[in-house]
Amino acid sequence: MIKRNLLVVGFEISLLFSFVVGYYRGRMLIADKTCAELQVNNSSVICVCNATYCDTVTREEPHPRRFMVYTSSKAGLRFKKFTSILEVFDLLTECSTTLELEPRKRYQTIHGFGGAITDSAAINWSNLKDEELKQNLIESYCGDSGIQYNMLRVPIGGTDFSPRFYTYQDYPERDKDLSNFTLAPEDLNYKLPMIKACMKASNASIDILGSLWYPPAWMKSTKKSNGISFLEEEYYDALALYHLKFIKEYYKQGVPIWGITTTNEPLSGITKHANDNVLGWSVYGLANWIVNYLAPKIKRYDPSIKILGVDDQRFTVPLWFNAALKHVPELGRAIDGIGLHYYENELVPPEIVDRCLKNYPNLFVLSSEASIHSQTNNKVDLGSWDRAEKYIKNIIEDLNHNYTAWIDWNVCLDKMGGPVLSKTYLDSPVIVDPDAGVFYKQPLFYAMGHFSKFIPKGSKRIQSMEKYNCGDPIKHVAFSTPMNTIVVVVFNDKNKEKVVRLKLGYSQAKVLLEKNSIATVEFHNDVIDESCDCEK
Repeated sequence: MIKRNLLVVGFEISLLFSFVVGYYRGRMLIADKTCAELQVNNSSVICVCNATYCDTVTREEPHPRRFMVYTSSKAGLRFKKFTSILEVFDLLTECSTTLELEPRKRYQTIHGFGGAITDSAAINWSNLKDEELKQNLIESYCGDSGIQYNMLRVPIGGTDFSPRFYTYQDYPERDKDLSNFTLAPEDLNYKLPMIKACMKASNASIDILGSLWYPPAWMKSTKKSNGISFLEEEYYDALALYHLKFIKEYYKQGVPIWGITTTNEPLSGITKHANDNVLGWSVYGLANWIVNYLAPKIKRYDPSIKILGVDDQRFTVPLWFNAALKHVPELGRAIDGIGLHYYENELVPPEIVDRCLKNYPNLFVLSSEASIHSQTNNKVDLGSWDRAEKYIKNIIEDLNHNYTAWIDWNVCLDKMGGPVLSKTYLDSPVIVDPDAGVFYKQPLFYAMGHFSKFIPKGSKRIQSMEKYNCGDPIKHVAFSTPMNTIVVVVFNDKNKEKVVRLKLGYSQAKVLLEKNSIATVEFHNDVIDESCDCEK
């Protein structure tokens, strides 16, 4: 249980609006506001933000011949900064974990990282009545002093994380021209204001990905919003038009759409999960609709808008992509990539995606949704480092298998993990408490930030090979960035410290990893000393 007296009495005392300035080996670092820590049971800490104080993180420009390290840990570190000098690489005879980096060997280009602005998320944000508090949440996600999300997913209509069932044209029915297509109050009063606030706070462009959960009930075989159902074939063109009208209406509101998915979790519409507001498809039906209705209409309007297939769990790729291709071979040219969800990934190796897309190098893959809940207790778990670990491991795994983006689910939820129609409460990186006038940054928030903050759009994954290690392999992923720097994210999931050497040419960054920690390391991509005659 959270001790309320800490919020009331100890909050201002523990902070005093202090800026911590660190000197590490002669280098002064930019001052950041530190985490207002709150210990929760036996978990890790959460960071408390109110209207006048919220922790920040500033990316340091690496100096030549130096490297920067940012560390978060189960023990409570949150983007702790450290800087030191790059050394000449020394080939040791004893075991020493070394990650050998090769920037000339490049893989996928990164689109970005982000989360979803659902009705629930936007309503929770709106419930924070103090405008400064609301802005602190926006800055935490999208500002330069935050984790700098550059992608936001927005539902096309309602979802399970909505206050009610609704679409953009519930009436009149059987109107294939969608003459009454209208954005909902949830868009105009909640989602759009939150999206625009993020766009304003960000110095980079924010890409918006739209996803449909279900169409107007009159288009469905059962005429119901939920339950097992399919789209009536006579409304194939109308549903494509529905997507186009959404794109146009959001553009009128000043929010361009970067891409759309072809239906959220279509498998749920024909399984036990169909009690939610969903839409089911047959394999042929979905492929036929994409190729002959959706893609032509969207691409004629704007060829740059991305169309992402699947938008379902990893194990469904052979169904919604490969099996669909056998029915409609043109599918591989009609879409730009595929979106995959995080759920059940521990049961399905990422290599299945590699194999399925092997013959389609023109297509990219991204993670379009992720969230965590307990099978026995579907509620928020404040301070859970275990949940942060699950995200970290999955993001590293996905990026090492050519994913170009990773998008979380609700950017903020209430203390119950809602509101949600289905009562299937979930956790979130940010939990809001309007009554107390605060919000809490979970370990999940910092887990996301170790990637989103330091791997900007346009970065390219590079080869990183582990050598000279006598222990367990260490999870890591490496990139070259548009700023001509190298960024390496390293995760130590062991309950003891570990030294890792990052080797680039003849130089090395020697990094001490705290126990149960994630570290992001950055240095310039011009450190190779050609005069060095030491061994490679």
